[in-house]
Amino acid sequence: QVQLEESGGGLVQGGDSLRLSCAASGRTFSNYAMGWFRQAPGMERKFVAGINRSGGSTNYADSVKGRFTVSRDNAKNTMYLQMNSLKPEDTAVYYCAASGMPLPIPTMPAHYDFWGQGTQVTVSS
Repeated sequence: QVQLEESGGGLVQGGDSLRLSCAASGRTFSNYAMGWFRQAPGMERKFVAGINRSGGSTNYADSVKGRFTVSRDNAKNTMYLQMNSLKPEDTAVYYCAASGMPLPIPTMPAHYDFWGQGTQVTVSS
């Protein structure tokens, strides 16, 4: 079992930045690929960014490329999402997730085994 807890969400204006953190506990953090997903009201949960077990490879949704950066610190059992140039359409609940599947960076929610409770990000125009 892996427990995940997100933090760092909040209310910001368009163009501002936020840094989300995902703290993991339980099993060995470096055994899992990690991902960030987001879900807006009435919408399905969508992949935002992911990072492989070592942190040497990342993947991003087209909508956030060039604005968001995912990273991880395996010594601290923590993953981060640096979000710059935020837009109102980035408003959603953001979830971190851990995957034990034999894939470098899964992008489907079904490929993730453990989830955090989510943190709200609201971007005003």
